[in-house]
Amino acid sequence: MTDIETRTLAASGTTLTYDIRGDLHGRERMPLLMVGSPMAATGFGSLAQYFTDRPVVTYDPRGIGRSTRDDGTSSGTPEEHSDDIRRIIEALAAGPVDIFGSSGGAVNGLALVARHGELVRTLVAHEPPAAQFLPDRDRILAVSTDITATYKRAGLGPAMAKFITLISQRGPLPADYTDRPAPDPAQFGLPAADDGSRDDPMVGPHLLSCCGHEHDPAALTAAPTRIVLGTGRASAGELCARAAVAFAAALDSEAVAFPGGHAGFTGGEFGMAGEPEAFAAVLRAVLDRPGSS
Repeated sequence: MTDIETRTLAASGTTLTYDIRGDLHGRERMPLLMVGSPMAATGFGSLAQYFTDRPVVTYDPRGIGRSTRDDGTSSGTPEEHSDDIRRIIEALAAGPVDIFGSSGGAVNGLALVARHGELVRTLVAHEPPAAQFLPDRDRILAVSTDITATYKRAGLGPAMAKFITLISQRGPLPADYTDRPAPDPAQFGLPAADDGSRDDPMVGPHLLSCCGHEHDPAALTAAPTRIVLGTGRASAGELCARAAVAFAAALDSEAVAFPGGHAGFTGGEFGMAGEPEAFAAVLRAVLDRPGSS
């Protein structure tokens, strides 16, 4: 097992905690950053073990896990998160890096490349929930706003039930989507009672700031970074997969299909396991493809 070195880095309003596997300065292969949001570094444990031939860096985004915010909240915008990633890359002092970004981490990686593409050789953005490029964008953002309002009003169970229903919807949201009865939290094993907590980042401010982030295709196209959008074979037609396909088209490219679904790289870190070994094989092939050096 590769030893893990944990470091901290002061940033505006937080102290970032990140983990390094392997030798940063061996110079054989550049570092690979694996970033999620709001998922912490623990979500990449299974995937990282298939890249022992290069240094792998993971981190807890601000307000998540060990990277506590000074104000105690779990909020953060793509601009803030992308600046945090920039700080980590510069602190590594190992030159440009490759990035694998999952979900909100893909959004943050794209925000980074739009402003600091010189820091990233290849960005693999797996299923970023970018509503911007979808025909049902306004409906998605309205539902996301309602989920956040539900969380504030009724707590985690009712809000998370709406969130799960949204992200598992196949195809564009129908016109009557917002008129449908609210899903029962019990059908997802969630409590209907409100425990009073309001610290869940997924259905809190993160949701709307992530889905509603305005990407800059012109800046991304002009960046020196090679950008690859990824989708899950098992999640085809779902919101995040649709967004990846549409985003790729906006960049005049095609999305790459990866094994599993939205979290196909996980190995049981959050319960149900994906296909991390098969996922890693595709990721490696994408990163090693000619033109990525």
